[in-house]
Amino acid sequence: MRSEFLLDESITFLNHGSFGACPKPVFAEYQRFQLELETEPVHFIQKKLPIYLKEAKQPLAEFLGCATDDFFFTPNPTFAINTIMRSLNLQAGDEILATNHEYGAMDRTWNFYCKKTGAKYIRQEISLPVTSKEQIIDEFWKGYSSKTKVIFLNHISSSTALIFPVKEICDKAQQLGLITIVDGAHVPGHIDLNIADLNPDYYTGTLHKWMLAPKGSSFLYVKKEFQNDLDPLVVSWGYESVFPSHSQFLDYHEYQGTNDHSAYLCTPKVIAFLKENNWKEKYKACRKLVLNNYQRFCDLLKTQPICPIDEEFLGQMASIPVRTEKPMELKELLYAKYKIQVPVMPLNGKVYLRYSMNMYNTQKDLDKLYTALEDILKTTDLIF
Repeated sequence: MRSEFLLDESITFLNHGSFGACPKPVFAEYQRFQLELETEPVHFIQKKLPIYLKEAKQPLAEFLGCATDDFFFTPNPTFAINTIMRSLNLQAGDEILATNHEYGAMDRTWNFYCKKTGAKYIRQEISLPVTSKEQIIDEFWKGYSSKTKVIFLNHISSSTALIFPVKEICDKAQQLGLITIVDGAHVPGHIDLNIADLNPDYYTGTLHKWMLAPKGSSFLYVKKEFQNDLDPLVVSWGYESVFPSHSQFLDYHEYQGTNDHSAYLCTPKVIAFLKENNWKEKYKACRKLVLNNYQRFCDLLKTQPICPIDEEFLGQMASIPVRTEKPMELKELLYAKYKIQVPVMPLNGKVYLRYSMNMYNTQKDLDKLYTALEDILKTTDLIF
């Protein structure tokens, strides 16, 4: 499958998790929409775009397990979470319960809004190694108090690559009357997702990661009872619209000034590419590679797995603890000398080397990483 992607052939690409990778047929569709936009921008934006958006949303709604009117496209999950935060009306003393495994941009966004409102962001510790789903749930709820108003949780963590028991946590949060917000940036096209079954109040995810869409394609789902309370992040023509649609929610959020929607409009092609290439079977093979190599890398680096090595906790990426005081230098050396693109990420005083596997990866890619790490262990003091 490597020939189907635009990735540089000279680089061993083990970092799909950061920004994804777009296949050639999908990228061609992306450029086709961009060309059509530039050929007649007025007609495209005023007449064709509403039709194209509906055509893009229908297959995506089926893929995600929700209704077409319950979500809108966003450039990224950070945009989506900022939109939610703006409308929560948090008061001084209110608490947002999260984990200490959340994505750094999300931590910073919550901290920003908490400084504005006087609310408090609780990064509840989920200790490593994780031994069971029950451990995560028990430790998470230790952060709950009478002041908790919002639950914020990543579905798959970025630095530690762990799958979190979001369904169980959402169910309990609903019973407690809490607002539930799920950051599913790594989920669509990676692990099974049915938003209706999960039943969060808000859910955001990307298409440009594991679904292989062009960069800048994500979505925000909002449960119906919260839709009319969600203010637009950018106020534009949809606010107090002269020609309102059937949904104030969509009027406020789908059209926010001149923008290139081409990445969103590729969604039917994205889903078609996945189906045509038997993505579920290919992704099973990717998960097998992830699991089969995890202990091998831990043994090499003389560290321990951070979770049971199974599909309950790991999908198509895994984070290996690595003992280094120079994570950026290690990452740069792997790229500059060994031509391997792989992140080395600090979190909570530890450092993790995270490899991702997609349909263009093979065992040879992981073998190259293993050989490079062997050489670094022998020739440098970056890893101890």
